[in-house]
Amino acid sequence: MKKNEDIREIDVDKIDLERLKTQVAALPSILQYAHDRGSALVNPEDIGKQKSRAISAMQDQTKREFKQIVDQMAPLMEQMELLKKRVYMSEIIYQAHIPFDPIIGQSYFVYHKDDGSTVLSMISPDEWGKSMPFKSYEGRVKLLSDHTWEVED
Repeated sequence: MKKNEDIREIDVDKIDLERLKTQVAALPSILQYAHDRGSALVNPEDIGKQKSRAISAMQDQTKREFKQIVDQMAPLMEQMELLKKRVYMSEIIYQAHIPFDPIIGQSYFVYHKDDGSTVLSMISPDEWGKSMPFKSYEGRVKLLSDHTWEVED
């Protein structure tokens, strides 16, 4: 505690009110900086940091939306691939030599001959064994009720 002689009294008559008016802001609450020694510290935000965070958040959100769209498209892409394969096999079958009358719901086997033509057969590649008379095996198909072919393998 200070001694009584060290304490100075303030002479109110000597305070320059005009000078104080020029030093005190009219509306200190809207200033972008601390206006008095006792004011709270105000640090300006780094605009670059704000933009970086906003861009990062936007990229993250966009990436998640793209992934969601791709995930939704994946089954459609699989359906497209199956449909393309079905069309390809149907074209091969309708150009193939078919020595019998195919039955709806039965599975058949498509083979390529050495001369480039195709054959629809009731015999699987396993049943031929080593004596398979065809150049290559194309696939197993099933005749559907609408007379289209479903690719089974």
